[in-house]
Amino acid sequence: MNSDSSDLDVVTSDKDTSISIYVTGGTFDKEYNEISGSLYFKDTHLPEMLGLGRCRQNVEIRTLMMIDSIDMSDADRQIILDNCKKCKGTRIVVTHGTDTMEDTARLLGQAGLEKTIVLTGAMIPYKFGSSDGLFNLGSALAFVQSLPHGVYVAMNGKYFTWDSVRKNRKTGEFENP
Repeated sequence: MNSDSSDLDVVTSDKDTSISIYVTGGTFDKEYNEISGSLYFKDTHLPEMLGLGRCRQNVEIRTLMMIDSIDMSDADRQIILDNCKKCKGTRIVVTHGTDTMEDTARLLGQAGLEKTIVLTGAMIPYKFGSSDGLFNLGSALAFVQSLPHGVYVAMNGKYFTWDSVRKNRKTGEFENP
């Protein structure tokens, strides 16, 4: 695990209206190594994405880890849960790999926190240019401000509750089971 709990960017003045964004890695933040042909993690693309999307919402970005969700352990999920519990605000977006996003959503949902938590990710890395990541991030930011307390997964313009979501591996889309 590559864990780093330092703040990357803080643009917040009012904790009641701010949104905490927790970065965990996943396809969202992968880079392509042209020599080896492999994908790897360097830094989060969230500040760049928010700038490109002209986001004017008060946000706090915190990198919790930079890993592929297929490599995410129960201990890694506990780090996400602990940070959600400690968060003073009630609106949280978690960027996450799509392979095990529903597992993390389930853990957070079972915790019963009095917060609105939205997990989102991407099927194609942001740096590829044809990524769904920018759209999914924008949707997650809108959903976290409009949905009641609970845990949700936001992908492809839809949201799902933590206890009624699965990734359809044949279509590459999230759906109700």
